Amino acid sequence: MAAPRILISARQFSTSVARAQIIRPPIQVYGTGGRYAHALYSAASKQKKLEQADNEVKAIQGALDKNAALAKFLSNPIAKKKNKASILSDFLTENKMSDITINFFGVLAENNRLAKLNEVFSAWGKLMSAHRGEVVCTVTTAKPLDAKKQKELNGALQGFLQPGEKLSLSLAVDPAVIGGMVVEIGDKYVDMSTATKVKQMTSLLQESV
Repeated sequence: MAAPRILISARQFSTSVARAQIIRPPIQVYGTGGRYAHALYSAASKQKKLEQADNEVKAIQGALDKNAALAKFLSNPIAKKKNKASILSDFLTENKMSDITINFFGVLAENNRLAKLNEVFSAWGKLMSAHRGEVVCTVTTAKPLDAKKQKELNGALQGFLQPGEKLSLSLAVDPAVIGGMVVEIGDKYVDMSTATKVKQMTSLLQESV
């Protein structure tokens, strides 16, 4: 019985979003995750339930992080869509999620996009950070930065902010970068990695042969 309920809710959610005036977030996030995150942002804003939706999305993300078996099942492309919808509906109902959240995840289930949940969670986090005046920045380096370099980096990045904005900085490590860093701040992307410079130099050398 759970699957039909969640599918009906999904259709209602899709129709209401399509008919309602779209409320756009402060930034645009692209890709499949971005498209669905935008739809939830608009629907939740219209109902003045944005913070509630945010809390529930975070709770679901946290629950799936702890329940590897469920997360694996939902992302399994072989599993039947109706089975995923049924189990997901039971899970959301048991955790007392609101109708808007149940309907939203119903859309994902009906459109067979549950394998994209991590993309949706990531896009949603970016939208809500922008909503709160936070500028999300991810800096990737080959090795962890020490406290001094982190402080210098944080100071340099402040120059990209507008009055009233707050920096939300995440540091990542990827040995493939080799040296330098890759900076993603807001909708800007700056690749200052040694790996990219080597690649560009190699391409130039190959073209000259």
